[in-house]
Amino acid sequence: MGAVLLCTLGDLLLDTIVRLDRPFTRGDDAPAVTRSTPGGQAANVAAWAATLGAQARFIGKRGGDAAGALAAAGLAAYGVEVVGPVAADGRTGMVVSVVEPGGERTMLSDRGCAPELAPAEIDPAWLAGCARLHLSGYALLRRPHFDAALAAAAVARAGGALVSVDLSSATLIRDLGCDEFRARLARVAPDIILGNEQEHATLGELPAPSWALKRGAGGCVVMRDGERLELPAHPTTVVDTTGAGDAFAAGFLLGGTLEEAAQRGLAAAARCVATLGAMPA
Repeated sequence: MGAVLLCTLGDLLLDTIVRLDRPFTRGDDAPAVTRSTPGGQAANVAAWAATLGAQARFIGKRGGDAAGALAAAGLAAYGVEVVGPVAADGRTGMVVSVVEPGGERTMLSDRGCAPELAPAEIDPAWLAGCARLHLSGYALLRRPHFDAALAAAAVARAGGALVSVDLSSATLIRDLGCDEFRARLARVAPDIILGNEQEHATLGELPAPSWALKRGAGGCVVMRDGERLELPAHPTTVVDTTGAGDAFAAGFLLGGTLEEAAQRGLAAAARCVATLGAMPA
């Protein structure tokens, strides 16, 4: 597994996790524990893949500001190679994840200049040796980011890589339009699709040879080449559900039999929810 190079394309942001000690009282103070880390779905997957023993490379655009430098250094500290253009006057995005006492989270997202990544900015050298290219569904939502994702997928496939897509957000898929998102997904033609139950309900059938339905505390349903497995979640203590789906994706994408891939993903997700934040502890 150490020889596998997983490349991810999407957003590198700063995550601020706010874990509430008790529910909000509108207009009053709420005691909380906070943590700031690098974030963004593609960055999270890359960090977990590196932690699980793979080589990992993140591809994305970030601002030339202090937030971008901090996020890139934080991601590199996990052993991830960070590549992509730095917009001198661009602004690196941020995500605020508010975690309720039971572990459920709500995310407030500002993607900054990440969606401005253009096809002409994709360097084929970034995909050299890539065995898996994982595209964040957020990259399919706006242009030119979508066109850059298509360009990267074409280069990766030409080199023999499998291409995967995480659906990412049911709400934003509906905002774009389900038909338009399906059309963009068809142009990518992913080998693997990952999504949660809300995303699956929004889009319906997942059009890929292999897919994984992430069900949180309900475990997962996975399918590959006609083989279908339904597996329970691994026992754990839930502190924060932020990033659990990204941890699962990293484990699942590193290969092996269908059950090996799914169990590795479930184990990573269990590790993730047991700590604060989306990145490996």
